[in-house]
Amino acid sequence: MSPATRAPAAPSLRLERQLLRSGHALVAGVDEVGRGALAGPVSVGVLVVDGSTRTAPTGLRDSKLLTPAARDALAPAVRRWALAWAVGHTEPAEIDAIGITAALRLAGRRALAQLPVRPDVVILDGGHDYLSDPREPSLLDGLDGQGPAAPWDGPAVTTRVKADVSCAAVAGASVLAKTTRDAVMAQRHTAFPHYGWAGNKGYGAPEHLRALAERGSCEQHRRSWRLPGAAAPGPRLVEAPAQDLDPVSPGDGVLSDLTSRTSGAREA
Repeated sequence: MSPATRAPAAPSLRLERQLLRSGHALVAGVDEVGRGALAGPVSVGVLVVDGSTRTAPTGLRDSKLLTPAARDALAPAVRRWALAWAVGHTEPAEIDAIGITAALRLAGRRALAQLPVRPDVVILDGGHDYLSDPREPSLLDGLDGQGPAAPWDGPAVTTRVKADVSCAAVAGASVLAKTTRDAVMAQRHTAFPHYGWAGNKGYGAPEHLRALAERGSCEQHRRSWRLPGAAAPGPRLVEAPAQDLDPVSPGDGVLSDLTSRTSGAREA
């Protein structure tokens, strides 16, 4: 295999261990999924490692480099490997209200709030610190009737482009965020089957665009966006009671009935 076609190396704990050796007791990897979807939540996964964490499970890669079957098979091993993990979500109506960057920040903070431990430092995939950047307006200002939020007092944040490819903790967070969000969209497909979310997970696949053109949008769509195939936001199609959709509560970010857990400590 030539260098140009060689598969990328497996992510390692090299950066995580450098941070641990520098005095941080707990290091977290953070990654997001669903930023470019037309429907459903944007989700942020966080996975914590410490000095006792072993080499990552065989086959771990950035979720985008794995097939759905491979991600689903790998996720239980990633959950057992992690010291702790969580997935936070921001729902479509919230995305419409505060914008996608603030929605990422909100989902990330919800994930961190679910952890049973507090990491000292976060490795955030990408080049922009959407978790704690003081230049960003506080995403909690005015949300749910609250006043201005307190200044960020969470862990230190370091960004790294393509950390989901090089850092095992971030790759693990990516897999858990992706499999959790995919399960959300597969469940919501049962209420809105014509959009094809069981397969396309809310992204702009042809069947999704055709359904938007024919039926318009529903409450699971990000209706502040320019939705392809829909000239304007359509009527909200309520085909199942809201409680049957198991929406993520704005207060806790936990999917109560969808999966056995969306966060937890290392399993035995």
